[in-house]
Amino acid sequence: MYHADPERHPVAHFHARYGEYQASFMIDPPALLAGVMPRRQLQMILGWAELRNTDLQQNWRKLLEQVLIDKIEGLR
Repeated sequence: MYHADPERHPVAHFHARYGEYQASFMIDPPALLAGVMPRRQLQMILGWAELRNTDLQQNWRKLLEQVLIDKIEGLR
């Protein structure tokens, strides 16, 4: 997640990278917004976003308030 600018980025989202692939994902509901990701990794990211949805939403609000965000545990 990067600094949230409501005018440029009105939709709450996060970014993911895997090798040469990059994509943006909507937070609620979790969905691919833009970019490309291999099918298996796409499903893993969407599943992770479901599990961490509350954390993602809280971090998005913090970004809008220009407060430091919390680290969200990744997949293992």
